[in-house]
Amino acid sequence: MKIFKFGGASVKDAESVKNLTQVLSHYENQDLVIVVSAMGKTTNALEKLVRCYKDDPENCSLLIDEIKEYHLNIIESLFTDKTHSIYNQVEILFSQLRILTQGKMEGNYNQIYDHIVSFGELVSTRIISSFLNENGYENSWLDARRLIRTDQNFRFARVNWDFTKRLVHESVQSGRCYVTQGFIGSDDDLNPTTLGREGSDYSASVLAFVLDAEEVIIWKDVPGVLNGDPKVFEETKLLNKISYKEAIELAYYGASVIHPKTIQPLQQKNIPLKVKSFMNPELKGTGICEGETLSPYLPCFILKKDQILVTLATRDLSFVVEDHLSQIYRVFHHFGARVNLSQNTAVSSSFCLNNDPVTTPSLLEELSKHFTLSYNDGVSLYTVRHYDDEAKTRVQKTGDVLLEQISRNTYQVVTV
Repeated sequence: MKIFKFGGASVKDAESVKNLTQVLSHYENQDLVIVVSAMGKTTNALEKLVRCYKDDPENCSLLIDEIKEYHLNIIESLFTDKTHSIYNQVEILFSQLRILTQGKMEGNYNQIYDHIVSFGELVSTRIISSFLNENGYENSWLDARRLIRTDQNFRFARVNWDFTKRLVHESVQSGRCYVTQGFIGSDDDLNPTTLGREGSDYSASVLAFVLDAEEVIIWKDVPGVLNGDPKVFEETKLLNKISYKEAIELAYYGASVIHPKTIQPLQQKNIPLKVKSFMNPELKGTGICEGETLSPYLPCFILKKDQILVTLATRDLSFVVEDHLSQIYRVFHHFGARVNLSQNTAVSSSFCLNNDPVTTPSLLEELSKHFTLSYNDGVSLYTVRHYDDEAKTRVQKTGDVLLEQISRNTYQVVTV
């Protein structure tokens, strides 16, 4: 059994979906579980819908119409039969979305977020499963909400491994192909949950672990893992091999090609991971397994945009000690804030965080109750793994340096 994962860019339009069949043609007569993300930028659009439902629910219908039209355009390009059942399947999903966003938002915001955003993967996999069946690639559609069992930590749900293993083995049989969703699962009450933004890679990893898969292949719009995002950094180069440990480090610091939690389950069972190009599936791509750190050994550049740098100080200028830090991190945990860098002085601590437009204002308000607070928003965090002097200079030139941190293998700088 192999696990394939296709991200949003690989299924963003009708031509991309057609190309998916070309990729699969290289793997005929193999047992596959195909994990698919929402199409294109659908998750972003659904996040906008969540915010609209919270602040301006009367306009939700217009946003739903836009998302629906985007998917219908893809369907009309893929299916010549206008009476095909896919039209009804998608109509049902969007009707459910309309019902969900009627009235005023009440209840747990993160839970509602997970319920709404999960529709992106449900719609995309319905379309892709139907298209593959229409074109001779027989498969069964599986609902990941009935496969991946999690706790109720909405937006950042943790997997119940034993329950998930049982559910997956009840649904997946050898000798067959399946299409399912990335990113989503459900709690014990079958409320939809999500595994963290860009969590489809992790879904593939979870399925590989419980199925003892032969390998996982993540299909991307790049030839493999590069030593930097080619949309941001010039003259990037392909990394042929990466160790599990180094892949975890790169993912932790924000390398967008791999979700941070993807590697650990694979490492436990020594399941190799490949990152390959869906435009050139014959290329070898990047292999991630046990072995040397990097091949070739190069500085690796990572950029996290739209960060907020928060500096906290005690009001009486006393030392920032463990009690203060514990209090600060409890607040971060409560608001689901991701700390990407921290630095302490005697009387202050600075934290570089993901800037969430919904939760950050409330987070800052809570912190300001207990500490003197200052912040810079709209900052960028650059990380260089295996840096050299040239690499450090390169990122320092991107703006005014607000904070700098260096260790044996990693250099980080916050710029504005």
